[in-house]
Amino acid sequence: MQTSLTINGTARELDLDPRTSLLDALRHHLGLTGTKKGCDHGQCGACTVLVNGRRVNACLSLLCMHDGDEVTTIEALGQPGALSPMQQAFVEKDGFQCGYCTPGQICSATAMLEEIAQGWPSHVTEDLEARPELTIEEISERMSGNLCRCSAYPNIVDAIRKAAGEVA
Repeated sequence: MQTSLTINGTARELDLDPRTSLLDALRHHLGLTGTKKGCDHGQCGACTVLVNGRRVNACLSLLCMHDGDEVTTIEALGQPGALSPMQQAFVEKDGFQCGYCTPGQICSATAMLEEIAQGWPSHVTEDLEARPELTIEEISERMSGNLCRCSAYPNIVDAIRKAAGEVA
């Protein structure tokens, strides 16, 4: 099935089986291996990418569903020597151990900060009229779809708060 989309700022035309996941298209057909395959069931978040600015589990999403969409992977967020603020915060706050979940964590956290900037509440947001505060509970709830098997959670929270301009 023919699918046209923009990936990391580059227009792409892919003609793949309609059962091909976005994750497999990125990794196996485009060589963008920064996005990881963890559980392949949408439970770990290692495959998180941004689709039109929103976080998506690429393992659960078929490529053909994204005709015309803009996909951003970890490769487009920053490069060595020119890291994104979130990537830099993960380095400074040691927000990773083995690093396997880190690309998904960074993509998810990047989109999460945009959700907060737009005033989107979460399940734990107390005041639905006010801008959500970046509390540990708020971050934990919003990042609950991204697992870290090495348990670097306190450092991940610190990194997110640093990237958001909070004192961590």
